[in-house]
Amino acid sequence: MKLSQFIKITICICPWLCSLVTMKTFAQGTRDNAVLQQMADEDQQERMNSPIDWTVLNRKDSIRRVKVYEMIAQQQLLTAKDHFNAGIVMQHGNDTIASATAVKSFETALRMDTSLNRWWYAAAVDRDLMRRQKPQVYGTQFIRDSKTGQWTRYAIDSTKVSDEQRRYYSVETLAEQKDKEYLMNQKSLADFYAASNSVDQTIDHIKLIFKKGRLSASGLEAEVNQLGYTLLNQHKPGEALKLFKLNTALYPESFNAFDSYGEGLLQAGKKKAAMKAYKKSLKLNPANEHAKRILDTHK
Repeated sequence: MKLSQFIKITICICPWLCSLVTMKTFAQGTRDNAVLQQMADEDQQERMNSPIDWTVLNRKDSIRRVKVYEMIAQQQLLTAKDHFNAGIVMQHGNDTIASATAVKSFETALRMDTSLNRWWYAAAVDRDLMRRQKPQVYGTQFIRDSKTGQWTRYAIDSTKVSDEQRRYYSVETLAEQKDKEYLMNQKSLADFYAASNSVDQTIDHIKLIFKKGRLSASGLEAEVNQLGYTLLNQHKPGEALKLFKLNTALYPESFNAFDSYGEGLLQAGKKKAAMKAYKKSLKLNPANEHAKRILDTHK
């Protein structure tokens, strides 16, 4: 499971978010907006291609945002996924109108379908606060010093949101964010993999980091997980599976590690092994809605 599909709790941090527990039912036959889905997919895929020509990408982002504004004006956003995809496109705007639209889009999407990726909402809230030159509250945003190249977490008001609430939105705890900041200032696993061009060497490197114990479990586990999904998106399922499997060995009590392993196996066409991994994940965390849905779908 992606980091964004984490632990479910029953807390609402604001009165206007308490409605997230209520799902809106649409008439049978309502379909997601295919054009909007394509734009959201392109938004993400173009950020996975390295090196990125930011002049070109910023222009494409701007065109996509204009189209989303038009769709909103024409009331073409009908499903939860439509609003969710609109949020993905709008979050990359540099003005407060775009960032506020992203927050509203994700909020609406989650109100309609609570199973969607909650992390995006928390990130959109933090980005909107950052655009308004206010402290973030979840801790999703990190900024890089142009002179030193060092990453630091953007200013945060840690009193507004509890770690339990961060977990609900699949955001790292405050302590885990310190680990993340450390990792970001080291050679990332993605960079190590790119330099070595070897998943086996990368695995040996991961094992060494794990042995040294410099990072908390969640910090290293999350980065291994992220690299695994990156390789999946690059159509390297075999290499991704090695990383997901490694995470289950390093963190045998992590339901998220087994969930991700199950997703990798499923994409690789190994359904039987995938269902076994999902069952293990669900056993470790009976509240794992993602695993429940997958197992129900593949009965």
